[in-house]
Amino acid sequence: MRSNLKTNTNSKKMRIQGRGYAFIVAVVASFILKQPELLVTGQATVPAMFVLGDSLVDVGNNNFLASVARANYLPYGIDLNFRPTGRFSNGMNFVDLLAQLLGISSPPPFADPTTWGTRILGGVNYASAAGGILDESGQHYGDRFSLSQQVVNLEGTLSQLRTMMSPQNFTDYLKKSLVVLVFGSNDYLNNYLMPNLYSSSFRYKPPEFANLLINQYARQLLTLYSLGLRKVFIAGVGPLGCIPNQRATAPPGRCVDSVNQILGTFNQGLRSLVDQLNQRSPGAIYVYGNTYRAVGDILNNPATYGFSIADRACCGTGRNQGQITCLPLQNPCPNRSQYVFWDAFHPTQTANSILVRRAFYGPPTDAYPVNVQQMTLLP
Repeated sequence: MRSNLKTNTNSKKMRIQGRGYAFIVAVVASFILKQPELLVTGQATVPAMFVLGDSLVDVGNNNFLASVARANYLPYGIDLNFRPTGRFSNGMNFVDLLAQLLGISSPPPFADPTTWGTRILGGVNYASAAGGILDESGQHYGDRFSLSQQVVNLEGTLSQLRTMMSPQNFTDYLKKSLVVLVFGSNDYLNNYLMPNLYSSSFRYKPPEFANLLINQYARQLLTLYSLGLRKVFIAGVGPLGCIPNQRATAPPGRCVDSVNQILGTFNQGLRSLVDQLNQRSPGAIYVYGNTYRAVGDILNNPATYGFSIADRACCGTGRNQGQITCLPLQNPCPNRSQYVFWDAFHPTQTANSILVRRAFYGPPTDAYPVNVQQMTLLP
């Protein structure tokens, strides 16, 4: 079904029709899909990966929190040998697949009591479902690690690591390690777009709210630099108006344009922030992941990427299978690789694998100013 997705910076860009644009999309899709299989092979390109974010990259932290936002039940994990780990996916999520391309193991969840000692040498995942840039975002779900708390948790891990290495080795380790941040979705879905529970939409116009988020984000990114971390990938927010949860409120075959439009200032601001940080942070490289564009291409051209269903979830209830998300022991769709979305909010493993390849191998329109592979090769 055709998406009505529109970009925020220039509404015409993603709606360009004609053979030229279709050819470009087909070439990009062909390149991405033909990259090597996602397997841990060869030598690791980074010593460690530290992950901060929300449910898109949570690998089980919320299993250990008093939170409603959990995915520790089947059919979550159905394609991970029927093991629900707390990942909001039928299989692996974005950072699991990224770890494979980097040649390392996916970092363990911070909240797991066994995550200590030598287990933290390859990095730690602090991501928490319902967590946002703002401390208040997602609070109606119960406990979660917000961005600020995740940075505090990271500082605790680095204090442990410091005792395990010589000062010079520790400095080199931090310089070569990769930090991945995936935030922003909950600040909109579970804050700004919930006027019955949060006052932010009454207090801030969309550009003002985006600026609030960017300023908070910037402070924490500067903290990461002060800690000695030098390679940072920051994902933008995807077209939230096109996820099944939002489509369930829209006319048939439509995305919620108003939701997509208010994300423009945030994504633009994040890209600008990356420019500023790269100019003012000697020895560091910050990369902006253009999630909006990558997901938008898939939704506008699903068949090109091998998908047949882009407008509803594989597992869920109600309109577009998005009004109620995937419930315990619910029967999901059997042809999961044909779906862009696994549940009301999250992509399938197949969609994640495409997004990871675009971040890792893609041109500056996907990962700016360099892609993840190029970033890891920098001294």
